[in-house]
Amino acid sequence: MNIADLVHGLKPLLLVLLLPPVPLMLLIALGGVLMLRRHMRWGMSMLMLGLLGLWLSCCEGSTRWLNRYLLDTPAALNARDLAALHRQQLATHDVAVLVLGAGVRDYVPEYMGPGLQPLTEERLRYGVWLARRLEAPLGFTGGIGWGARNKLFTEAALVERAARDQFDTPLRWAESRSRDTRENASLSLPLLKASGVRKLVLVTHVEHMPRALKNFHEAAQGANAMEIIAAPVGLMSNGTGAWLDWCPSGEGASGVRYVVYEWLGSLAGH
Repeated sequence: MNIADLVHGLKPLLLVLLLPPVPLMLLIALGGVLMLRRHMRWGMSMLMLGLLGLWLSCCEGSTRWLNRYLLDTPAALNARDLAALHRQQLATHDVAVLVLGAGVRDYVPEYMGPGLQPLTEERLRYGVWLARRLEAPLGFTGGIGWGARNKLFTEAALVERAARDQFDTPLRWAESRSRDTRENASLSLPLLKASGVRKLVLVTHVEHMPRALKNFHEAAQGANAMEIIAAPVGLMSNGTGAWLDWCPSGEGASGVRYVVYEWLGSLAGH
């Protein structure tokens, strides 16, 4: 086993330690230990900081704030953007929509078989909608991730079936060997370029989009560089004025975890 495989094998454990709420729980525990050892000022400071961080890590307002200032996420495509892309597609036929995978499940009891993770299904639904609006071909990229080597099915295989059976929109391209975002870009772009695609509408969640754009722009460099258009999904409304946005919720907790996960991924370059 090489170093890269070892690092990726430890990735699930590292994520448990680095993603909320574990670091904040450890900070609270450290504060308690310091207080027991009569380091009251330091202990109380860490305890209060950990409790405040734990509260904020479960708020939708924190998700929006982190998206804006930590990830610098792009805005959604608007009607004018879509109209311009549609006109270009009708004139040149060189626009395509590409959906990035976000995981699958080997067995979904209610469907009695494998299925898509909710994030993947949400991306696919938006990708199908865009492809129809633009009258452009649809592609997908996603294999079996580094942290899911025991999976029985690639993302591309299940998405190809779902696009055909559930959305009545067959995929033009289905790249199934990539294990992370960097490989999504490096393995899918050659397929698209070979088909004459010059403008790519990239579909992924808004939190994932900055990292995806970085990897796709790097992979698209060259004499015939492809233009990458961000088409994020899962955006929240602007503004954080409502006081309920700063109350803990399941959506807030999952949103903050996703932002931190993507930030760590951007630091790692994958």
